[in-house]
Amino acid sequence: MHFGTGQECAEFKVLRDKIKMASRGKTETSKLKQNLEEQLDRLMQQLQDLEECREELDTDEYEETKKETLEQLSEFNDSLKKIMSGNMTLVDELSGMQLAIQAAISQAFKTPEVIRLFAKKQPGQLRTKLAEMDRDLMVGKLDRGLYTQQKVEILTALRKLGEKLTADDEDFLSANAGAILSQFEKVSTDLGSGDKVLALASFEVEKTKK
Repeated sequence: MHFGTGQECAEFKVLRDKIKMASRGKTETSKLKQNLEEQLDRLMQQLQDLEECREELDTDEYEETKKETLEQLSEFNDSLKKIMSGNMTLVDELSGMQLAIQAAISQAFKTPEVIRLFAKKQPGQLRTKLAEMDRDLMVGKLDRGLYTQQKVEILTALRKLGEKLTADDEDFLSANAGAILSQFEKVSTDLGSGDKVLALASFEVEKTKK
């Protein structure tokens, strides 16, 4: 490549450096996102293992372990907020993860697999999970109460991810969403990301007092 003047050469170098920085920033964002997803996976696995071993634990042991895991999730959420602060690229990349963590902390969502797919913005896999649940319910492999809880979580996650729900799904959600889930839906829709955590935390404090 030939440059006619020193100024043109200098401008090219500035442009080249900007491209390099943008590329490096994108790579760092990708690595950061991967590390955060791995941390979240570990916490979700803890919750899943806890639920699977619930019958083998006494009530106090179960509640204490769950409380510790939720506290770890809360600390993870605080770290996530600091990382995202002022960085719009990260806000776009990690907003789904933040919402999913808030849903877990508030106990609006109780199914680790659904929380994980919500955090990773995987609407296709959420719909696959729902189809599997429909089949399991029909053949008697899934309890109706558990089916309702998990379906409400999946439909809420799909809505948050911008997916269009059928009229039947909207009706199911309206009929079966509990108070905690409705509150989560409200604060996560109406407020900016910084206020979501505060509003949800306030709701948790009030819920604990009752």
